[in-house]
Amino acid sequence: MPLSDLTFEELAAYRSGAAEPAGFDAFWAEVLSGPPGAAPVFEPISTSLRTLQVYDVSLAGHEGQTVKAWFVVPAGAQAPLPCVVEFPGYNGGRGLPEDCLLYASAGYAHLFVDVRGQGSGWRRGDTEDFAPQGSGPQHAGFMTRGILDPAKHFYRRVITDAVRAVEAARSHPLVDPARVAVTGISQGGGLTLAVAGLVPGLAAVAPDVPFLCDMRRGAERAATGPYLEISGYLKVHRDRVAQVFDTLGHFDGVHFARRGTAPALFSAAMMDTTCPPSTVYGAYHNYAAPKTIEVYHFNGHEGGETVQSAARLRFLAEHLNP
Repeated sequence: MPLSDLTFEELAAYRSGAAEPAGFDAFWAEVLSGPPGAAPVFEPISTSLRTLQVYDVSLAGHEGQTVKAWFVVPAGAQAPLPCVVEFPGYNGGRGLPEDCLLYASAGYAHLFVDVRGQGSGWRRGDTEDFAPQGSGPQHAGFMTRGILDPAKHFYRRVITDAVRAVEAARSHPLVDPARVAVTGISQGGGLTLAVAGLVPGLAAVAPDVPFLCDMRRGAERAATGPYLEISGYLKVHRDRVAQVFDTLGHFDGVHFARRGTAPALFSAAMMDTTCPPSTVYGAYHNYAAPKTIEVYHFNGHEGGETVQSAARLRFLAEHLNP
């Protein structure tokens, strides 16, 4: 895959032109002001993973609706443990317990959270999108579900779920609530940035090749992946460009990044046609707390894969085990 976005030198100078919607903070304060719902349920289950203990988790997300997750800890672990909360990529889910080995094997508690309504594209999910509020005409996929009203958009519910997941992790007696990190790849990276901007007191943030960043540029520059859902919608609804990007601005990592307070490790891939590197840098340059970025010059959306996993573990060890 050839380079299709800005050069490495141009990325250093690039700044996103995404306009923050009026009342951004008030919107999210209202969204998150509702009651948190029932206490999370952590049900221990038996698996073949002899060095790990797995819990099947049901937590209360948006409007108290049930969101599923796996909670995995080293077998015999005792409190307090640092915890990594992880979100999946687009149309993936929590998968199986055997998919959740990395962080607990490194000594952390690990909460791997479903994304409602997803989990049939590449890894299974188990969470329904209960009574979706955005039911107008849409392009296939999730990006344009409720696209004309931020109060009805799909990611309003998903980001609320992500915030509640951190609260659920902090409530577990094995977890040290002061040592919680959030991470994810692609969509998971975008949700990581949203949580970084909405949840105080995080210890570390690690978004890899994040989606949901600088979304107008993504819709204009991406050649593959879910940003094409936005451009596909606007091919038909030509008169709704401003309205669409005002809605999406409420969920854009560029704006959440301005509110980040925890140290962050980003990654970007120079040949990424799904999340073009300039969209990642749009959020990276806006990120308000100390940050670094790993850049993979000859990779696409797969990014650094295991190389980045190793870099992320080193970063987490620095910030979760002082």
